[in-house]
Amino acid sequence: MKKRILAAVLASASILGAVAGCSSNATSSAGSSTTDSSKTENSSKTEDSSKTDDSSNAGTSDKFTLKEGEGKTLNIAVWNEEFKNYFDKYIKAKMPEGVTVNFKITENKDNAYQNKLDEDLPKNEAASADDKIDMFLFEADYALKYVNSEYTLDVKSLGLTDEDLSGMYQYTKDVCTTQDDAKLLKGVSWQATPGLYAYRRSIAKDVLGTDDPAKVQEALADWTKFDEVAAKAADKGYKMLSGYDDAYRTFSNNVAAPWVNENKEIIVDANIMKWVDQTKTYTDKGYNNKTSLWSDAWAADQGPDGKVFGFFYSTWGINFTLAGNSLAVKEKEGGKLEVGNGGYGDWAVCYGPQAYFWGGSWLAAAKGTDNATLVGDVMRAFCCDKDFGLQFTKDTQDYYNNEAAMKELAASDFKSAFLGGQNHIALFVETAPKIDMSKISVYDQGLNETFQAKFKEYFDGTVDKDTALKNFYEAAIVKYPELKKPANA
Repeated sequence: MKKRILAAVLASASILGAVAGCSSNATSSAGSSTTDSSKTENSSKTEDSSKTDDSSNAGTSDKFTLKEGEGKTLNIAVWNEEFKNYFDKYIKAKMPEGVTVNFKITENKDNAYQNKLDEDLPKNEAASADDKIDMFLFEADYALKYVNSEYTLDVKSLGLTDEDLSGMYQYTKDVCTTQDDAKLLKGVSWQATPGLYAYRRSIAKDVLGTDDPAKVQEALADWTKFDEVAAKAADKGYKMLSGYDDAYRTFSNNVAAPWVNENKEIIVDANIMKWVDQTKTYTDKGYNNKTSLWSDAWAADQGPDGKVFGFFYSTWGINFTLAGNSLAVKEKEGGKLEVGNGGYGDWAVCYGPQAYFWGGSWLAAAKGTDNATLVGDVMRAFCCDKDFGLQFTKDTQDYYNNEAAMKELAASDFKSAFLGGQNHIALFVETAPKIDMSKISVYDQGLNETFQAKFKEYFDGTVDKDTALKNFYEAAIVKYPELKKPANA
């Protein structure tokens, strides 16, 4: 009976995955097929493609040891190839001899990835050794759906210790801590994802007379100042933001309470309504381009011909999405990530008007895995190693989940060519400790996306604000029948 109830909870919590977080749609083409990717047997005949020097290996160069009785197949469920690429570069050479690694990729269109997990996880204990899911990834917006279920394992049961976890940012552990008295940690992440405001240096010079990050930050230090610069940018023929969604996370991450109260009532926070009012004003005054997140028009606004002052982006977005979009000749066309190719080097970052975070990916062990020790070894090597984290951040310009490592890099001469020689890690170090996950709920992704979708109709002028709010409540309750409107709504 317990399994049927939990399976029903997972199914009822199924939600769209278009704007979830760490690069859900940044690299995946549309689709919902499930594939086995990179079936690799780590044997003595492994070719050079799996070998890396010590600077590229997670932790030491020692191989993991396969515990007696554990499986010879490691199945990892993901929604795109980001973690697979990292695994191949940093972890693959450490795998025990004779272990085959399969990446089960289900692209997250129309919630296909979560739907596949919800189908497979309840059956995982009974699955054959070669078919079991051993590890899977999830994102912040739907983390609690799996963390609070019986289908994920406490990471300490995998061999991780308090010492292993001690260097991580606390919020990355809060995301994956069960909301019961046990307070079990059910996942770990290699990254922290504080957000900044990334702006075009050339446009800042034209509008503000400077591209210096400290001076630009002074001009954008709060929302009143941000609005004033938006007006100045418009006078010069620029847009302050690309579209409706760009500023959403800065508001939704700073709410006073969760989406749903103890009476199962949907509460629209006053701070989210401030986003509505600002976005409507920006739309009506021409301060944005009316684009939607991940659309071709939104990506083009980040290109060399874009006329948008800046974008709210977290750690992964700057190096994983914005840098690529800035190029005149894309990498797939033979272009390089280098100064002189489009807008590469014409960007910088500042704190912006409000601290926030966006996205992140976590590793979790699936109940029923026959490779618990091996999963723990992967987690420890990739997520819990300060020295590895330093090299990883230098390699990728992502932001590793170790506070001491990032402080060390922030105080160094580390520079980003894409950001005109700026050390953006120094800014992330200041914002990361401010991330507060106390307001998250199992409903976040579905309600955030439904709210944004329904209010686009208001921004476009097809409905008024009251109708948009009414449509949101109705759609939200269809998605989550156990919820209701508050009595005063």
